[in-house]
Amino acid sequence: MSPEEWTYLVVLLISIPIGFVFKKAGPGLKRWGAAAVGLGLTLFTCGPHTLHSLITILGTWALIQAQPCSCHALALAWTFSYLLFFRALSLLGLPTPTPFTNAVQLLLTLKALDADGIATEGDLHLAQRKEMASGFSKGPSLGLLPDVPSLMETLSYSYCYVGIMTGPFFRYRTYLDWLEQPFPGAVPSLRPLLRRAWPAPLFGLLFLLSSHLFPLEAVREDAFYARPLPARLFYMVPVFFAFRMRFYVAWIAAECGCIAAGFGAYPVAAKARAGGGPTLQCPPPSSPEKAASLEYDYETIRNIDCYGTDFCVRVRDGMRYWNMTVQWWLAQYVYKSAPARSYVLRSAWTMLLSAYWHGLHPGYYLSFLTIPLCLAAEGRLESALRGRLSAGGQKAWDWAHWFLKMRAYDYMCMGFVLLSLGDTLRYWASIYFCIHVLAVAGLGLGLALGGGSPSRRKTAPQAASLAPEKLREE
Repeated sequence: MSPEEWTYLVVLLISIPIGFVFKKAGPGLKRWGAAAVGLGLTLFTCGPHTLHSLITILGTWALIQAQPCSCHALALAWTFSYLLFFRALSLLGLPTPTPFTNAVQLLLTLKALDADGIATEGDLHLAQRKEMASGFSKGPSLGLLPDVPSLMETLSYSYCYVGIMTGPFFRYRTYLDWLEQPFPGAVPSLRPLLRRAWPAPLFGLLFLLSSHLFPLEAVREDAFYARPLPARLFYMVPVFFAFRMRFYVAWIAAECGCIAAGFGAYPVAAKARAGGGPTLQCPPPSSPEKAASLEYDYETIRNIDCYGTDFCVRVRDGMRYWNMTVQWWLAQYVYKSAPARSYVLRSAWTMLLSAYWHGLHPGYYLSFLTIPLCLAAEGRLESALRGRLSAGGQKAWDWAHWFLKMRAYDYMCMGFVLLSLGDTLRYWASIYFCIHVLAVAGLGLGLALGGGSPSRRKTAPQAASLAPEKLREE
């Protein structure tokens, strides 16, 4: 493990006992204590580069105050423009930020653009006030804020230590619910934490083993390309495996930090979604006894479904189970506002902005923009062929589909980790751009057989995964 990875791990692990300290604290101590810890971690790991996050926050807040009716669009332009400046610092001869600064900036950009957190919740609050003033209010709306956050409240949300470097992303509404959580002592933490944390040590060992046996740096060496084609093809499988194990550990630890603090806990009846929070209104409990009698979950801050990532059948579903809170944000505020109606074109727009959010390395764009091609191919083929098969044929189809889905993600992961245009294309060329070729061939076959558009197709129900549901991770 690199020194940066050790630092991330230490930050994640110390967040767990800190969470237990803050769980039963009052709203004031939670707000300012959590912000102080987060700001301290940011200063410790980023040093003077912390200034970038502060500029982003102040700029967003100023836009909200100046143009409350169009603040979301302006905040989007401001934060993404600043991301470009932030990534180009070395080209401008300015000090290059640390990797930790980049991580903080990524999550902060989502918080600043949170359409239900700071920017657009200002719009929603304004609309709600106008509605009430006109006498046509329809009652309380789920997720709306009681008021537009002040500068200090915005700073406290932005620098809250929870997920400050690794996620999960959370809305301002989720943050506010944590501060005002009634009877926090009744919210379970220890058991959910242990239930969530148990596979992390195994994933960590698997990461160390696979990254040691199959180092990424080997792919950058000339000797690698003297290996036989099967060996080159196989190599992307353990590279993606190590990649998954690394993020499984990080995101599980980050979720455990949230669970320790009771952050993101809602009654099961609220049917909370990762990133978005509750989808149904649940009146707050009126007594500790009633609070203790409720069943809670932490779906709001769930960032990874390890089982779903590994065993879902489709490329489309694989995206939903990975970095789930960020995927919710992308779906809600990028995909839905895409300048196209086609599912594939909307996905391409979303993947383009996702690549930009990650950075300027060509490998990000090569990988993310391969996804829409895979989505188009699997959608056309599924529409044209799967529904015509018998039950046994559909099961065999699902296994073949799962295998190809995993190979597609193996292939795209190489661009994500190799980063450079030359290294990515060199590796892909050494295996004859196999996934691109298969995707184009599948798309052509699906079109020839009359497969419908992925956005409108009607197919037989498909299992979300291949293994029995009882094995699914809790």
